[in-house]
Amino acid sequence: MAEITLTINGESVTVPEGTTIMEAADKLGVYIPRLCSHPDLPTSKGLKPNEFIYRGNEKILNDEDKEYEGCKLCIVKVEGIDGFVTSCNTEAKDGMVVTTDSEEIKKQRKDNLFPILKDHPHACLLCAQQEGCTRLTCSSDVPEEERCCVKLGNCEVQRIANYIGIREDMPKYVPAGLPILDDEPLFTRDYNLCIGCTRCVRVCREVRGIEAIGFVFKNGKIIVGTTTSPTLAESGCKFCTACVEVCPTGALLDKRLFKPGEKEDVLVPCRANCPANIDIPLYLRWIRDKKYDEALAVIKEKVPFPNVLGYICFHPCEDVCRRGEVNEPIAICALKRFSAENGGELWKSKLTKPTPTGKKVAVIGAGPAGLTAAYYLARKGHKVTLMETTSELGGMMRNAIPRYRLPIEVLEHDINDILEQDIEVKKNLKMDETIPHKLKENGYDAVFIAVGSQLSRSLNIDGMNLNQVKLGVDFLKAINRGEKVEVANRVVVIGGGNVAVDVARSALRLGAKEVKMVCLENDEEMPAHKWEVKDCKEEGIEIDIRWGPKRILSDDGKNVKGIELVKCTSVFDEEGRFAPKFDESTTKSIDTDMVILAIGQASDLSFLGENSPIEVTPQKIIKVNPETFETSVSGIFAGGEIVLGPASVIDAIASGRKAAISIDKYLGGDGDITEKLSSEHEYNPWFGKEEGFASLPRVKMPALSPEERIKNFNLIELGFNEDQALEEAKRCLNCDYRLMFRESPHPPHEWVEFTEENVEQVPDEPGVYQLLDEDKKVIAIKGMANIKEGLKEALETVEKAKYFIYELDGMYSKRESELLQQYLQKYGELPSGGDELDDLF
Repeated sequence: MAEITLTINGESVTVPEGTTIMEAADKLGVYIPRLCSHPDLPTSKGLKPNEFIYRGNEKILNDEDKEYEGCKLCIVKVEGIDGFVTSCNTEAKDGMVVTTDSEEIKKQRKDNLFPILKDHPHACLLCAQQEGCTRLTCSSDVPEEERCCVKLGNCEVQRIANYIGIREDMPKYVPAGLPILDDEPLFTRDYNLCIGCTRCVRVCREVRGIEAIGFVFKNGKIIVGTTTSPTLAESGCKFCTACVEVCPTGALLDKRLFKPGEKEDVLVPCRANCPANIDIPLYLRWIRDKKYDEALAVIKEKVPFPNVLGYICFHPCEDVCRRGEVNEPIAICALKRFSAENGGELWKSKLTKPTPTGKKVAVIGAGPAGLTAAYYLARKGHKVTLMETTSELGGMMRNAIPRYRLPIEVLEHDINDILEQDIEVKKNLKMDETIPHKLKENGYDAVFIAVGSQLSRSLNIDGMNLNQVKLGVDFLKAINRGEKVEVANRVVVIGGGNVAVDVARSALRLGAKEVKMVCLENDEEMPAHKWEVKDCKEEGIEIDIRWGPKRILSDDGKNVKGIELVKCTSVFDEEGRFAPKFDESTTKSIDTDMVILAIGQASDLSFLGENSPIEVTPQKIIKVNPETFETSVSGIFAGGEIVLGPASVIDAIASGRKAAISIDKYLGGDGDITEKLSSEHEYNPWFGKEEGFASLPRVKMPALSPEERIKNFNLIELGFNEDQALEEAKRCLNCDYRLMFRESPHPPHEWVEFTEENVEQVPDEPGVYQLLDEDKKVIAIKGMANIKEGLKEALETVEKAKYFIYELDGMYSKRESELLQQYLQKYGELPSGGDELDDLF
């Protein structure tokens, strides 16, 4: 592409043909103010109004046939051209001479800002206290409706107004009482704060291709609104919230606000709430592209159990899915299963052969945490020995999860992939062969304990010794081992968690005629997942809430006849801790032939050996450093249920990942277990129109009917076919694409390098200074009677400080307080400072 050279403020810059003056100035580092322009939006030149729009329920017709002229804050002077030109949509020419900052230009920019601010709340922008305002009370007694929005302190209009300046004849703002719409998902629309910059219109129309938002001219003003209906949904909105991202005011505002550093977690909550941090939006896009091997590769980058998780993950990602605020969350777990079942072995082709480190690691326990840690440690080149006291690998995934939820061949598929990583496996070990500190003493450089919670908790009540009283986990294990397990006609299961649900449903499948669950909790407090409880009830299992077992009844002292229950009045104390209370005067009895207790699990700690140096908590779990998973013994780590207590498979997997990172670091590695197994997905900001997108229903998982499924242990959920998977994946809002937008350039700051030479230029006067690190983040705000002395002292002690800025103020304590308040309002915390600053001040 041909290049041209032009001069801006006396400096030459070479840019490709077709570059605008603003883009050339940005390249040169010359700031030009702008509101309608945005680095990721097309120019406003040629932008035409809609025939009509809706502002709330009001339909407004366009009354001027003209193009949008822009905010005109970016005007510059070009030699040889009369008047001003707008730099955002004027193409730079070879030899052009441009001036951006003359007094004439500055005055005209101030005049052009006048009509923008006149109808926008601007009392806060004129207030001398704006930087330190808490927004709780107003020192100038400005009515709340005349003040600025929650973006004060982090608002483009505020930054621009402070940079350009506001004319002294700016009239008092008169509230227009325009609609504030907050009855649709994800974001609010406050028309009182709209400045008509058309950014939202252009991003929706020209970047996303959706056209749910438009604008009209009415009585000389620009009015923005929905295009075909009063509601966003009926106007075709896809709730990508790109419009919110580019809005320079609080006119479009996320309902869930976030502080700097929280943005990604708030806007992409599915990924943030996945314990393993799987890139969910990315693998959904690969599914939409019909690249199922790529989708599987994305999942394999974070977990070695894609098949298992596709069947049994409790999907916390779906609980927070932003699509759920539109209508129903994406079926993320079902799509993970589809990817695992339809993806090929592309991910294997991307694996590189690890370099042996010569380090040996013993992993005790072959459940989800142990297998995960073993996989990643082997991938880092360590020699891993997996130690298991039983004859099979998989832990509770194999032993306790019913086959109607997780077929054994699905589990074995993932385990076989893990064992391909040259992992030594030792099965049927005796307890004394797995004593962790002995292993450490006998040649293993590190040990990871992941034995899980394999024991059922019991109760100390009368009747526990009767023939037909069983423990839940033992009951499930016996079934999965293929033993002949007989149940009585009437079964009562004590417990309200997922294990209790599995026990009750399994008893039904074994031939029980009547199954009841009894639990302390009410419907909302039950720890079992809501969908599991729903399945229970569909299968005819009754649930008695708010009752606890008092004693198990018998006629002959041998066999169960019934169970006496006592009313539970509360389960948790005021701090949310488990502390059940009972009304002993309110009891009832249930006739039953069998009682199965599923009230929780515990870990068998006998493998630690006698006088173990490994510290254990009163709750009988191993105490670890929460950051590193290291126990009280150096080089011995623990994770999974032995640390977490009873946990989900995905939580155990995430624990195994984190432990592997720490163990690798302990062994001298870098702790980086990331591997890129998928291809780069091309970013395409164009979404296009789709009629009825907002109301697309969640695709229902094909499943056996309750009548069919209670007859046997056959798999209940049958999985999506290709059409169903594609239909469901396209419902995703692509929330992460909002993170692709760049921030509009800020006006230049006055900070300078923190050097002795620059500090010498500071006067010996009272004032406030701010120190910034190399990323230009404020790390200290200090008011002092002599700021030069304070800065000189900081020069000697504060290594993090690379830049500084100061202002003179005799009321330095008050000014320091204002600036700290502004920082707190913006970031939700005070400047980090660092140890050096703490010592200094």
